[in-house]
Amino acid sequence: MNRKTMALAALILVQLVAGCSKGSSSEPMNSMEPYQESIVLRVPYSYSDIELPEGDVGADNFMSRYILQKTGIEIQYSWEASGEENYITKLELAIRSNDLPDVFIVNRQQLYQLAEQGLIEQLGEHYEQYSSPLVKSIYDATSGKALEEATVNGELYGLPNVGIEADAPSYLWVRQDWLEKLNLPEPQTLADIEQIALAFVHHDPDGNNEQDTIGIPVDKSLVYQQKTGIFGLDSVFSSFHSFPQSWFINEEGNLVYGSIQEETRTALAELAKWYEKGVIDQDFMLRKEPSLFVTENKAGIIFSPWWAPFWPLNASVSADTKAEWRVYMAPRDSSGSFVTKTSPITDRYLVVRKGYSHPEAAVKLLNLLTALERYEEEKDEQSEYIRSVAAQMGVQLRNYFPFDLLLDDPDGVTKRYDILQELLAGKRSEEELSPELSKLYQYVVQDQEQPKKDMEAWSNNHAYMQGGAVAKQPMIQVESYNMEHLDAYSQYWEELLALEIDYFLQIISGELPLASFDKFVEEWLNQGGLQLMKEANEDMLQRKLNLN
Repeated sequence: MNRKTMALAALILVQLVAGCSKGSSSEPMNSMEPYQESIVLRVPYSYSDIELPEGDVGADNFMSRYILQKTGIEIQYSWEASGEENYITKLELAIRSNDLPDVFIVNRQQLYQLAEQGLIEQLGEHYEQYSSPLVKSIYDATSGKALEEATVNGELYGLPNVGIEADAPSYLWVRQDWLEKLNLPEPQTLADIEQIALAFVHHDPDGNNEQDTIGIPVDKSLVYQQKTGIFGLDSVFSSFHSFPQSWFINEEGNLVYGSIQEETRTALAELAKWYEKGVIDQDFMLRKEPSLFVTENKAGIIFSPWWAPFWPLNASVSADTKAEWRVYMAPRDSSGSFVTKTSPITDRYLVVRKGYSHPEAAVKLLNLLTALERYEEEKDEQSEYIRSVAAQMGVQLRNYFPFDLLLDDPDGVTKRYDILQELLAGKRSEEELSPELSKLYQYVVQDQEQPKKDMEAWSNNHAYMQGGAVAKQPMIQVESYNMEHLDAYSQYWEELLALEIDYFLQIISGELPLASFDKFVEEWLNQGGLQLMKEANEDMLQRKLNLN
């Protein structure tokens, strides 16, 4: 029996088992018990670059059949969206037309909007009754902050994601083999980074006798408002104590908006110099996919969080096994400290349409998917099967989930790093590990014994061993605050952000002089910024009163 025939047989087995799960209509009494008579749950599905096994179409896929077998929940797609932007567009249309799916993901602004309009269910009682010990433990690890962020007028209206604290900083990842080949210093300062980037552009680090390498790839959004991503310039700004698109408390104790502060003007001046010299890619505003320069090994220096080895560095190493990437806590500020902002503990929420007859189904589904994510599900043939299918398709299992809501320990990266260090030093036994940590340890050992033979092992080893190590180093963390729920945010934010990015891009590229920063601040304040600042400070005052 060949592999395809075996997979088909296993698929049929799962379907048969799922079909036999229907029975009486009694409700489940706890977080693990499935519905005895299946219920339908309509969800919107956001997909991107995934492939289904042969024979699977839409919601009729191996993951949905697994969910049905395990929980009695039949997943149906109310609509499909190709990526985040398309999802947001379709969801806004569904909200305006009051044609909501049963369960769906929203941002903070939408959470408040839907709760205040009475369009989503309160979930407090359902969370308390049905959430699994694993899910509760993750929320408890945030000291109540995650659930508080999902609470409107004293009621829990959503199940929040939990962001990893280590996701916030943006570090410098460098082709170490190029660095050593050109005899360059390890980067710490902005001047070091400039020197390295220009050397990579002009001194043929890949040795192909062509002028085909670029400086630092940059995303044209410049910075990330919430969670940090690749190719942002967040750490360049923060080295000047500038935090664009973020709200934070300044030294005088006032809540301020980072983009209109004098520190941001100073950072823009430096970036304008970098652009003129070619330190950063001079065509970045025209690039649709800056990651191509990394995956094709035409760039050897990028800004990214700890997880860069999962993407795009894994593609770089796959294309060139000589590539050696190393992470640095750089750039540092004038006093030698690395400065970063925090990310909100949560920014996505799973909500339930008002009137849906089984709101607890959202909690039960989150229990199952979180256990799968953490390798803590009940081990059986069905669980092994879906993992093997995802592996054969070359796609991360969570990409097949009906919704994307990641729950992890806030200190998950540094915690895993510490455990791995103890294991490698012989101070801890693998037998005492959870299945998730055991798998991670196996990846680390595999890559250290046979470097780059398996790219999944390489990614896990370098992300957790390098990223975890750098995340434990001392840094200055400036707390940022989420203001998406404010009325003025809904009214003015999109126009204000477009104004800001337009000015910043023109200043960096030299189309506008640095002096135009004053005009930007004036326009920002007059076009709704003053009202946004007023509401933000009132909200902050209310938060302080609630804490007291």
